[in-house]
Amino acid sequence: MIAMTSELILQNIRILDFTWVLAGPYATRLLADFGAEVIKVQPLITSEDESRFARAYYNQWNRNKLGISLNLNTPEGIKLAGKLVAVSDIVIENFTPRVMANWQLDYENLRQIKSDIIMLSMSVMGETGLLHDYTGFGPTVQAFSGMTGLTSFSDGAPLGPGFSYADHVAGLYASTALLGALEYRRQTGEGQYIDISQVEAMASLLGDVVMETATGNDIKWPGNRSSAAAPHNVYRCGDDDWIAIAVYSEEEWQQLKQAMENPSWAESGKFDTLSRRLANREELDGLIEKWTRRGKAREIMALLQQNGIAAGVVQNAADLVRNPQLIARDFFVRGKPTQSGEEVADATPVKLSRTPDNYRRAAPAWGKDNDYVYHQLLGLPDEEIARLQDRGVI
Repeated sequence: MIAMTSELILQNIRILDFTWVLAGPYATRLLADFGAEVIKVQPLITSEDESRFARAYYNQWNRNKLGISLNLNTPEGIKLAGKLVAVSDIVIENFTPRVMANWQLDYENLRQIKSDIIMLSMSVMGETGLLHDYTGFGPTVQAFSGMTGLTSFSDGAPLGPGFSYADHVAGLYASTALLGALEYRRQTGEGQYIDISQVEAMASLLGDVVMETATGNDIKWPGNRSSAAAPHNVYRCGDDDWIAIAVYSEEEWQQLKQAMENPSWAESGKFDTLSRRLANREELDGLIEKWTRRGKAREIMALLQQNGIAAGVVQNAADLVRNPQLIARDFFVRGKPTQSGEEVADATPVKLSRTPDNYRRAAPAWGKDNDYVYHQLLGLPDEEIARLQDRGVI
């Protein structure tokens, strides 16, 4: 039995978080789950807008963080931000390149405040280059990186992955880069600046297709099919769910025929080798789906797996929340009840044996931690805090 410690592995790290939407907040959530003190800088808002800080999207990406209100469009707000930099280890933002510079909060100014500060900027195109001022969100990043073009069928328009996958990718790159920079500072005492292009982060995961297209090869996107397996597709089942089936070897093909109770069509010479199944896969897919339509997806999955065939139900979000494997591994963090049901979020998938993650608090309400940050951390007297509130600075 490995003994766990009550300490969180990043509990002595403080992050000043200027990020918004998904990519940046996801990066800081990953670090907050392991103990980093993340101070989320929130804009001043009206009471009518405050409800957006209680929405599921915001709650999903901002757990375990502190929240402060700060008006960076005032000189006093920028001065307060500088004071927060002085007591922080990391500053992270995902604006377009001009924003932090306009506030005089770019890296060159921050290192004058704290020489060993680590700063990470995560923009769409990166801080340099001809297109560095481009703005965008996950779907546009995916399109520009080439990802959307890969998720399509040979005879149809590009589909895209259906959600902002690029934001998650950029957030993962950012959290990894920050951990590396912290280790470098531990060894040398020096901070550094990290420049992440979300488009480059997404493009780096496209694999050998980049080289294939760069050499002039005309690639036909196969959708759910493969050039190395047949059948290899998703098939509708009788309960209106779908199942993915992949058959690579002749042995697997024989096992699939046996699972289907050896239908006469499967003995046709059109399907007796992989090359012939590939050549006739339109017909093969139709025949396979006639069979899957007669049963339920999970029952067919169990049957095929018992016969050594790679098969899996196409799960939706509701299926995932009920999945016994994920429940057994505590993959879901469950929160307070809401009108539409219980709040559910994904846990961190990284499980450290000695210093596990910890879910200490929900996403902060607007300005919830002003007192701790401004009064206790920065040491501002009560009258100064009151004056800043009256002037619309905090």
